[in-house]
Amino acid sequence: MDKILLAVDDTKGSESVVEILNSLLGDCVGGGCVPKNIILLYVERLEGRSVMGGLLLSTSETETLKESLKGTEYQEKLDQHAEKVLHYFKDRLEKRGFSGVDSLVRQGHPAEEILKAAEENGVEMIIMGSRGKRLQNLWMGSISREVANNAKMAVLIAR
Repeated sequence: MDKILLAVDDTKGSESVVEILNSLLGDCVGGGCVPKNIILLYVERLEGRSVMGGLLLSTSETETLKESLKGTEYQEKLDQHAEKVLHYFKDRLEKRGFSGVDSLVRQGHPAEEILKAAEENGVEMIIMGSRGKRLQNLWMGSISREVANNAKMAVLIAR
């Protein structure tokens, strides 16, 4: 397996992503069975209920929101938080001997962005946590379930 995508955020579920990767491949570090590239993905969540009528934001509304946020202090804070989370997980992986770790930040609906990033980067497996901390997941459905149901590659959901 050459490329693995680890979808991470600031929840407990993401902690188990590193642990499961280490459990599966930790004994291989330095050997031939470790992926050449591990992509750490953090999605800045820019979706949710619209102000108008409680509807979900459409793709065009989400794109407008992305454009509106560019260069703002709010976007800067989102980016700083994303980098902090990615640095934390990259450090944990490197301390366990994993190399070839790249970081990627996307904006939008987490499941959609995870799937897009996985396909665009040609990954062979997605590893992600089973649930986040937000109650929003209850009305939206499980992000991990959506990824597992729509991915064209293997998906491992860590608990």
